[in-house]
Amino acid sequence: MAGPVALAGAIRVPGDKSISHRALLFAGLAEGESTVRGLSRGDDVRRTRQALAEFGVRFTDEDGYLRVLGGLREEPSTVLDLGNSGTAMRLIAGVCAGQDMHTVLTGDRFLRARPMDRVAVPLRSMGATVDGRQGGRLAPLSIRGGNLSGIHYASPVASAQVKSAVMLAGLSAAGSTTVVEPVATRRHTEEMLALFGVDVEVDGTAVTVRRSTLTPAEVDVQGDPSQAAFWAVGALIAPDSRVRVDNLYSGHGRTGFVDVLRRMGGRLDFDRTTGTLEITSGPLTAVSIGAEDVPGIVDEIPVLAVAAAAAEGTTVISGAEELRVKESDRIKSTVAMLCAFGVHAEETPDGMVIEGTANRRGGEVHSHGDHRIAMAAAVSGLAATGPTVIHGWDAVATSYPGFADHVAELSGGAARLREVTS
Repeated sequence: MAGPVALAGAIRVPGDKSISHRALLFAGLAEGESTVRGLSRGDDVRRTRQALAEFGVRFTDEDGYLRVLGGLREEPSTVLDLGNSGTAMRLIAGVCAGQDMHTVLTGDRFLRARPMDRVAVPLRSMGATVDGRQGGRLAPLSIRGGNLSGIHYASPVASAQVKSAVMLAGLSAAGSTTVVEPVATRRHTEEMLALFGVDVEVDGTAVTVRRSTLTPAEVDVQGDPSQAAFWAVGALIAPDSRVRVDNLYSGHGRTGFVDVLRRMGGRLDFDRTTGTLEITSGPLTAVSIGAEDVPGIVDEIPVLAVAAAAAEGTTVISGAEELRVKESDRIKSTVAMLCAFGVHAEETPDGMVIEGTANRRGGEVHSHGDHRIAMAAAVSGLAATGPTVIHGWDAVATSYPGFADHVAELSGGAARLREVTS
């Protein structure tokens, strides 16, 4: 791929990945038939569907939507391979803890290196038996569930995945289960459980559930804001660009990237009623991004760092130590990606410092198996001078398999991604 190129046109990004996972899980837990439209087609969500099928959940693909006949009827007879999906691993662990079954969860080498004790510890305190490598800190995880008791859990980390895992176990536990977070995180699980008939109490950073039976529901999954962020940044930094993204989800904590880009001077018009985001290219200025911002942009920081690299001045990102334990060490891999484009960027323990420059050249980038690093590099390459090569591009299939097609579409065929899978 060689830049710079202008981007123009209107697209729909894939269905929201976080909501897609939950739509499948909750439809699988509900007794009866649910329907899901707009489901993400990435590999991460496919792994959740495959795992549920091992429990006896039945799926029928119809024209434009999916029918799900719920009910966990069977103990899985095989190890459930969740690929690269941390969301699937942690949420399904919560589901398994509530079932009188034995289940083993694993994933690829990247997922097996990510911390699992953050869910293993509270699930054990509820009565589940959870074993894994290094005392349960790492997958594979072996879970014997059932006969749980509710707990009051003060989570040491602000993580929607941890909160959701405990809540899902709480649906099968005696008494009430409360999770208190240090900072309120995204509320996908709370919103979706309510749709499936569960009474969820939210009080500031605390959320409470009780033993509940889910009722079938119809779910329409809107576009993923985390994916739209790539096009927002791409359109802002690629000269003479104007892009519209339609039908975006705008729930609690999911559009923080819009606020950050506006603070940088970005020209974005977002209609929350219709989910329409329009972006026009223009100059950006550096900002400070702190811990109070991070819960709402945790997935978008790699591409926001690309925006910072094109902004005038020095951007400081802090309070983002959670990035160290994502699909890659996203602080390290983001800084390495920026440096490949000739940008001066440095790591800090909990973030990075980025000096913006107008002179960005094409680079050779390694994704480290991380889909967001690969796509952020592609966005950077669209506005850089000269060719860009991305190693490990196949990681993008976990969340956005059509990304390369959208690059070609919005660039009018001027940009073609050179795929290197090593």
